[in-house]
Amino acid sequence: MDHEVAVKRLGELGHSTRMSVFRLLVKAGDKGLPVGEIQRHLEVAAPTLSHHLHRLVSAGLVVQKRDGRTLHCVAQMDALREVIGFLDKECCTL
Repeated sequence: MDHEVAVKRLGELGHSTRMSVFRLLVKAGDKGLPVGEIQRHLEVAAPTLSHHLHRLVSAGLVVQKRDGRTLHCVAQMDALREVIGFLDKECCTL
């Protein structure tokens, strides 16, 4: 994994709202959650949630899939595993 990609992903998860969104999506599993349901769970204003989701998507931590009028968000566990692997390999070996 590229150093800059790891920094971007960790930086995005370093924000409280984005971490809450990501954790909720991880718990939701492979099907993810509709944006409206994320908003209800976290009680975040729609424009604010949109901003945070955009940042998570741009970092490769979340993908969005449209089903008709509903936009589902899914956590990308492989992206998280890549970051964890990077930290383990690059930072935690003696």
